[in-house]
Amino acid sequence: MDITSDIHSQHISRQFNHELEELKTHLMAMGGLVEKQVQDAVSALLDADSSLAERVVDNDRAVNDMQIKIDDECTRVLARRQPAASDLRLVLAVIRAASDLERIGDEASKIARNAIDLIENNVGNRGFVEVRIIGEHVRRMMRDALTSFARFDTELALQVVQEDEQVDSEYQTAMRSLMTFMMEDARSISPVLGIMWILRALERVGDHANNLAEYVVYLVKGLDIRHTDPDDLDQELGEKS
Repeated sequence: MDITSDIHSQHISRQFNHELEELKTHLMAMGGLVEKQVQDAVSALLDADSSLAERVVDNDRAVNDMQIKIDDECTRVLARRQPAASDLRLVLAVIRAASDLERIGDEASKIARNAIDLIENNVGNRGFVEVRIIGEHVRRMMRDALTSFARFDTELALQVVQEDEQVDSEYQTAMRSLMTFMMEDARSISPVLGIMWILRALERVGDHANNLAEYVVYLVKGLDIRHTDPDDLDQELGEKS
């Protein structure tokens, strides 16, 4: 059943409505923090700002705390309300989304730690263009995935899913370029490896943003598209609606 025909405002209990809205609100707050973590981690590298990178590492604890709080709230809703249909899908989607956001926070922390090492060793800016491009792309995916969750917007969610393939392509192109550079200059191996780890972390951020978008489709349509080819999504969703 499409969630738009089973909207939460129809509950007899106004408190239940409030609890479900609180889950969404807290998830969006966590998403905002995590998006800023990714932005700050990339900016720390590009601007050679070690202090900013250290703040990203320190803030990872706050991300973890938010996930724990959201999980506790979801557990209470499941135990007290025993939700069904779209309400149950919403709670499950929030649990899954919070887990992916926590992992994005971990990737931001990895980027920041590598940035600190690269800044301290004054290694130049090889690979920075790739980091900037892919960093901006995955941040946009994150923002769109969170917006689609807030609005129950499956069209926007599907755009995020399709963009993940573009990020994967950009990542592979960047890795080939950096591998070639390392082969030509052995002295560059250590710093370029640091950049490669950062690019890998950004690619993983894109994967998690893709997961967030898939949860939106599950939430709204009750359809699991995790193993569906992106080219087949329109047809499958058309059959489901």
